[in-house]
Amino acid sequence: MKITIENYPLPLKSPFAITGHTFTTSDTVRVTLEDSGFIGRGESIGIYYNNENAASIIAQLEQVSESITSGITLEQVQRLLPLGGARNALDCALWDLEAKRSGRTVWERLDILPKPLVTVATIGIDSPENMAESARQFSQYPKLKIKLSGDAPIERLEAIRLARPDATLIVDVNQGWTFEELKEYTPSVNKLGIVMIEQPLPRGGDQELEGYKSIVPLGADESCLDASEYETAARRYDVINIKLDKCGGLTEGLKIVRLAQRDGKGLMVGNMTGSSLSMAPSYVIGQYCQFIDIDGPLFLKQDIADALNYGDGGVVSVPIPALWG
Repeated sequence: MKITIENYPLPLKSPFAITGHTFTTSDTVRVTLEDSGFIGRGESIGIYYNNENAASIIAQLEQVSESITSGITLEQVQRLLPLGGARNALDCALWDLEAKRSGRTVWERLDILPKPLVTVATIGIDSPENMAESARQFSQYPKLKIKLSGDAPIERLEAIRLARPDATLIVDVNQGWTFEELKEYTPSVNKLGIVMIEQPLPRGGDQELEGYKSIVPLGADESCLDASEYETAARRYDVINIKLDKCGGLTEGLKIVRLAQRDGKGLMVGNMTGSSLSMAPSYVIGQYCQFIDIDGPLFLKQDIADALNYGDGGVVSVPIPALWG
């Protein structure tokens, strides 16, 4: 088996701000596996809050390249690399390669008849007026995800709700509130018809959520990286956000799906931006989710060939085999 590891920086159309960070580029790493003329691809961005970047992901993959080229299974991938971007890119590339080698799509392997997904469009932190204008510009998207911090969150939400009274709204705080702020803001959030609050408290600082029942469902993102953190997160949150970059690939993502289904937890699929190659395996996870966030390519100046189609109503086309799977 041959492996190629490449860095593909993908510029964003405009800067994108969340709590504590502003992004201008989606700095992706692409893994290509080739075996007997068959090619499989995977892409990752990594976890910025775990200090992952393209250089660290490439270094991780290069360190284990000999183990990969001698032939590797999905089970071995899980033991070879820790959670994060390197394992995600390799795991998803191997899923793609195995589909190509076997002549059976990922959907056939998982016994899924894929349904089109409706993604949110995400609005980064800006002035209330600019966020409201972004909401209007996303008029073809019935579902919006709003990035918030501790700076005037309700003022921003009110402006967006006024601009888009028709939209289904979720908010993502990216660890930006305290427990006291969560309790203070939740009644107003509820009155504005927001259907979920994602990651309101810091990772490792959300113990107070155990035994707390929010009137607006709470979602775990940074507080649930992989399946090993699921049980703790499930005691504190109503919804688990699965991102393949943080959990380490589709194999681990499906494991979290099974745990959440066992417990009746809500599910969300998210992304760390990236091209349609990053979104394609996330599309598999999305088949099991109530909340869909695979809008990363909307932020790029240019997507890759054979890309997903983002149509009216936020409907995202099923990945074609030339892209992945």
